[in-house]
Amino acid sequence: MAGFWGKRRREEEAARQAQDDDLARRARAALVAADERIRTTSDELEFAVAELGESTTVPLREGLAAVRTHLAEAFHLHQLNHDEIPDTAEELRTRNARIVQLCEWAEDVLDERTEALRGRIALARQAPQIIEGIRADVERLRSRLPLARETVARLSGRYSEAALHRVAANPDEAEQLLDFALHSADVSVRRREARRPEEANLALETATEAVRRASTIMDGVEDFEIEALRAQSTLADVVADSRQDIVAARPFTQAGAPHAAEVTAAVATLEAALAALPGPGTPSDPFTDLASLREANAGLDAAVEKARLRAARPLPSIEQVRHSVDAADHAIAVANSVIAGHRGYIGADARTRLAEAQRLRAEVNELVVPEDTREQALTLARRVQQLAGEALQAAQRDIDSGRPGGDDWGGDGWGGGRRGRGYGGGGDILGPVVGGLLLGGLMGDIFD
Repeated sequence: MAGFWGKRRREEEAARQAQDDDLARRARAALVAADERIRTTSDELEFAVAELGESTTVPLREGLAAVRTHLAEAFHLHQLNHDEIPDTAEELRTRNARIVQLCEWAEDVLDERTEALRGRIALARQAPQIIEGIRADVERLRSRLPLARETVARLSGRYSEAALHRVAANPDEAEQLLDFALHSADVSVRRREARRPEEANLALETATEAVRRASTIMDGVEDFEIEALRAQSTLADVVADSRQDIVAARPFTQAGAPHAAEVTAAVATLEAALAALPGPGTPSDPFTDLASLREANAGLDAAVEKARLRAARPLPSIEQVRHSVDAADHAIAVANSVIAGHRGYIGADARTRLAEAQRLRAEVNELVVPEDTREQALTLARRVQQLAGEALQAAQRDIDSGRPGGDDWGGDGWGGGRRGRGYGGGGDILGPVVGGLLLGGLMGDIFD
């Protein structure tokens, strides 16, 4: 058995040594890779400064400084591993793990900082091609300006000035942006020739954005015509639907119908919206007309739906509500009488339900008369009655459990159990009385 355990221990030590050797190799390789990466990135930084300028490359420069500081710690740890002072296996393991951690962190920092500049550097190196593309795009978009102006003029005879306001100035704005894009491209060239890369790149980005915006504005003219035609088609459908809704709503406007006044007002609003629509051949704003008509149509739909729901569930009469209120009052009175007459028996449950019933009862009065709250008053009154009934049931259980033969009362001697003891016979009568006196604080005066 001893030989077995000895062999097992030697195998474990060999496995641990193999892991330590692998960690040491990883630490050495990571140190070399990180140091080489710092040297390579330092060269890249010089090129980036030449391409982008000093301020743009500040994050990369700061990242390099931090990495050099931490890599110095890694080299120091590696030196400790190879000095003349003997080290334990745990010390070597800890240092090598720290070296790997520092080197991986250095690689991550440099990856992040160089990646952030990669796009800018590519843009700067491709500046001549980009500027050539900007000038070609400007000429292509300029060729579209006459058609855009013609489209706006043609649409002005079909749509109102308010509708065309969103695109009427688009051709002029696009032309200004195209002029600005050419000017910015020329500035970028001159700044790069003057070895001012930051300003050159900023001007190049500005020119690119100006061309993009000009293209979007030009497309907006064509998009407006398409969307306006679509809105007109939808408007015709909504007009037909609105007229059908008005006919369907007429029965709900009759006297005595639920929410008749509200439905009548919604019908009038929708009829006014229909009447306000411009006639055929009149310049219009289909977007505004459609939004107005949809809003009025939705208002009528909501009013009719409310009336339908009320018709399916009629509003309770005021007599019905008052009957429920009277029943609630009676239930409260009964529960209160029982609890007041047997206070010594009554526990927290019965008292709590009675208190809640009384609290809700105070809210019912304000809800009885207005029609829009009458249903709520009926529901609340029924809840009051339910709570009062629960209070009465709980009180009765407390009383039954406290009488002779119940849980708290015995049947022997001076009234029996722990409540009646010492009060003389008839504990079932004196119990609640004495309990009430205890609650009232008079026990000391009577039994002095």
